[in-house]
Amino acid sequence: MKISYNWLQQFVKLKKSPEETAELLTDLGLEVEGIESFVSVPGGLKGIVVGEVLECFPHPNADRLKLTKVDLGNGAPVQIVCGAPNVAQGQKVPVATIGTTLYDDKGEPWTIKKGKIRGESSHGMICAEDELGLGESHDGIMVLEEKLTPGTPLSEIFEVEEDHVFEIGLTPNRADAMSHWGVARDLKAGLLQQDISVELITPSTSSFHVDSRTLRMDVQVEDPKRAPRYCGLTMTGLSVKPSPDWLQNRLKAIGITPTNNVVDATNYVCHELGQPLHAFDADAITDNKIRVKTLSSGTKFTTLDGIERELHEEDLMICDADKPMCIAGVFGGIDSGVNEKTKSIFLESAYFDPVSVRKTAKRHGLNTDASFRFERGIDPNACDYALLRTAILIEEIAGGQVASDMDDFYPKKVEDHQVYLNFSNATRLIGEELAPETIKEILTSLEIKINSVTESGIGMTIPAYRNDVTREADVIEEILRVYGYNNIAFTEKLNASIAVNQPIEDYKVQNAAANQLTALGFHEMMANSLTNPKYSEVSEKINESYTVTMLNPLSNELAALRQSMLFGVLEAVAYNKNRRIDNVKLFEFGKTYHNFPGSREEKKHLSIAISGQKTEESWNVPEVKTNFFYIKGIVSSILEKLGIDEVSEKETKNDIFSEGIVLSSKKTALVEMGVVKKKLAKKFDVEEETLYADFDWDAVLSILSPDTFQLQPIPKYPEVTRDLALLLNDDVRFGDLQKTAEQTEKKLLRAVQLFDVYTGKGLPKGKKSYALRFTLRDDKKTLTDKQIDKIMNKLQQQFEKEFEASLR
Repeated sequence: MKISYNWLQQFVKLKKSPEETAELLTDLGLEVEGIESFVSVPGGLKGIVVGEVLECFPHPNADRLKLTKVDLGNGAPVQIVCGAPNVAQGQKVPVATIGTTLYDDKGEPWTIKKGKIRGESSHGMICAEDELGLGESHDGIMVLEEKLTPGTPLSEIFEVEEDHVFEIGLTPNRADAMSHWGVARDLKAGLLQQDISVELITPSTSSFHVDSRTLRMDVQVEDPKRAPRYCGLTMTGLSVKPSPDWLQNRLKAIGITPTNNVVDATNYVCHELGQPLHAFDADAITDNKIRVKTLSSGTKFTTLDGIERELHEEDLMICDADKPMCIAGVFGGIDSGVNEKTKSIFLESAYFDPVSVRKTAKRHGLNTDASFRFERGIDPNACDYALLRTAILIEEIAGGQVASDMDDFYPKKVEDHQVYLNFSNATRLIGEELAPETIKEILTSLEIKINSVTESGIGMTIPAYRNDVTREADVIEEILRVYGYNNIAFTEKLNASIAVNQPIEDYKVQNAAANQLTALGFHEMMANSLTNPKYSEVSEKINESYTVTMLNPLSNELAALRQSMLFGVLEAVAYNKNRRIDNVKLFEFGKTYHNFPGSREEKKHLSIAISGQKTEESWNVPEVKTNFFYIKGIVSSILEKLGIDEVSEKETKNDIFSEGIVLSSKKTALVEMGVVKKKLAKKFDVEEETLYADFDWDAVLSILSPDTFQLQPIPKYPEVTRDLALLLNDDVRFGDLQKTAEQTEKKLLRAVQLFDVYTGKGLPKGKKSYALRFTLRDDKKTLTDKQIDKIMNKLQQQFEKEFEASLR
């Protein structure tokens, strides 16, 4: 938000410099993010002086140019080549001297230099209005009054306004400070704390009067919920033309392009008092009727920017007898605005429901000065005051007269609210005890009415325009920001609380898993928790009735909270593949959201996705595609890293995986993983095989135990390995064989490894061959061949008994 230093001076007479004022505003909570200089005329007319044309004759080498001798008041006339058709001897003209900086129509600076034009020297430039920034005419040079003295700086003849503009980072709760008046109120309170007493000067409306009652509008508010207050009056006999320089300068300083005197007056009061207003061309209003209401969905309406929009049934509109004229609180219509032919207007000042305006503005992608203020909540009790102020200003700069009484629809007044402040609570929150008199002085300076004062606290009435101050804590915050955060003394005593250290801390476990994955070449991703609600149709695992939908979604594609991490991961894989990143390794920590009957739940997950080759292409590394066993190894390494050793696996079948398993520990399912079905992956434009693992992170945390370490000596005796090649049925899994072996020989068996699988020619139908390696060791002595053979025979017999296995 831009605030003009000169404009503030109309409310409070500031003796502080712009820099000091900016510092005070920041201390008051209105953070000044920057200060810009504004000059009403580019360059401030520096280097431009009055010159008298002593001689003027044709250029010897150019038909359209002229040579002039110009007196600049220093006793040494200079020669200037001029191409203007109206230059003549005896004229007083503005001259840009050597070294002067001028600005082109795009605002780019350029410097006057001594030079030659068609062989003749030129020592300056005789300027036109637009070249100086004093007008738009370029038909010829600017001719000044004859009485002016050569050499007089033009800045002494034409008023050049210089200003400083504050860029304030206004927080959404400070609706009261969305104007120069609001900022001035805060400045007054802040200055009072520095023992500087200033008067807050407010524009007077005492001169307002109704000149005639010749143009009456029939105003009806049909939706009082969305328009709690609506004021309006008519004016006739207006002369619409450019605004006076002082008004244009005020608007230009804060970045607003002047339009005409009527529109500029409404913009001026909007930024002066914080009350948006709108002027309608009265001749465009059918049957002199104003209707404030909503229209049916799909109604077409063309706004001031020339765009035809489709209205929503909840959009509040300002209409006449048969058509919409304005989106209330947001944007005017193209057919009812004020133009140079306008002679009569209906002037509107209203308070619209902030939520309704915010939804409408967002729905149509509009962000205007009016919606900015209505969305945050303006002062409902200042509508009439702003209306009278605007009418007086329009009469001053556009003529005309007030042609009706003011209509004021305000059936239920927005009342001020009562708050009680306990002194002990103020001391506790502020961290320092403030004198009751200091607190009263601050509250009074903020226009808060003191109702009662006791030893324990203060009862007060908060003005309605302070819609962010409704609780005791809000009042304490107001006291503190005016008193000054920097004025709160630090104590020498340092207080600190000892946090309870949980044995298992989520962030530490996440860091351990993340470090493991990044070491394996993975990249962490962060997908949006908002997703497309249509994804519930992609998989049977997603129950549409459990979807948490957004009340006010940013778009149809981001209208629900995700129930699965998979779809965001597939979008990321496709995004990378489309940018020729073929080998993708991604992981993400995140949450899923479920609207279960009777409760809503958030679940933590770790998701992993792999697609492409195991490693990047290199001359000394063979290309190996990722596969199911690769991601299984990654998952197993993470579980081992977290200290989860006893893991069982079970095959899972669903519409997500073409083949997949569930890893469990202590009867708790931890990870579901597998190969994503091609049909599903193609819906996200992923053609290559994609592997996916989903950790139930809450389940992982639930079975973790605090780290305990047991030191064991390095084995003194050697390990022995023996191999078995077994012929097995196709449905036998390695995990089952491993489990049986560990149960058969619990004492000396240290590891079981599957190092070869064969299916194909030479084997009976329905059979496969597994080559298993068994590692044996006795920690007390060296194993003998007799012991080893006995163990291997026992294992073989157990495999034959349980799995109908036979040696190959």
